[in-house]
Amino acid sequence: MKQILFKNTNISYSDTGKGNAIILLHGFLENKEMWGFYIPEFAKKNRVITIDLLGHGETECLSYVQTMEDNADAVHAVLSELRIRKAIFVGHSMGGYVALAFAELYPDTVKGLVLLNSTTRADSEERKINRDRAIKAVKQSFLNFVSLSIANLFSESNRERLSSEIERVKKEALKTPLQGIVASLEGMKTRKDREVLLHLTPYPKLLILGEKDPVLNYEETKEQLENTTVQFVNFPDGHMSHIENQEELLIVLLAFFKSI
Repeated sequence: MKQILFKNTNISYSDTGKGNAIILLHGFLENKEMWGFYIPEFAKKNRVITIDLLGHGETECLSYVQTMEDNADAVHAVLSELRIRKAIFVGHSMGGYVALAFAELYPDTVKGLVLLNSTTRADSEERKINRDRAIKAVKQSFLNFVSLSIANLFSESNRERLSSEIERVKKEALKTPLQGIVASLEGMKTRKDREVLLHLTPYPKLLILGEKDPVLNYEETKEQLENTTVQFVNFPDGHMSHIENQEELLIVLLAFFKSI
């Protein structure tokens, strides 16, 4: 584990391998451990950086609202420390929102972008209401909120089959402090729409979705690709493609990296 200080906040990251830089950004209630299976594979030909986003894993909380831009700045601080000038970004769910904020703030650093079970669109009014409900729920019962949240990320048909994996993810999620959860929910709720980046940015982009994603509406999210050159891959399962479709995702991502 390595750390840097960003705005008096410890940011935790890992740095493995040599070659083109791949930046892996985890989702809400996750941390850099989610990439454990992928790092050795990616690091055979690339330099792989994983970063704990604000208030997650071993990275401290920055404030009571942690915006996607705050997270993007923290990621940029790590890359500056490592003297990485260009990289391919892979963001899972909230990590995708952070990658998009980064792409807007630091466009010259992005060599390629993968949105994994993520979207460029801002929260709908209904989704914002649900974020507020989630904030209330986690303050009332931390354990219940985390347990339910994690199980609900997997497609129903996988919940039994992957029960031990779900328990492992839950265990990691429970390490997330209450402030980190609330600050991230607030940050996701207020994030801006960045669909325009799919149309106007010059680098290769890939969107990966699960057809039975309980969090993202599959058809609505897919609509973003109209009139773009973004590559698209779909899997038959839920929001956790890195677990539910592990081997298939590995093949897709390695092929994308190789093409850049």
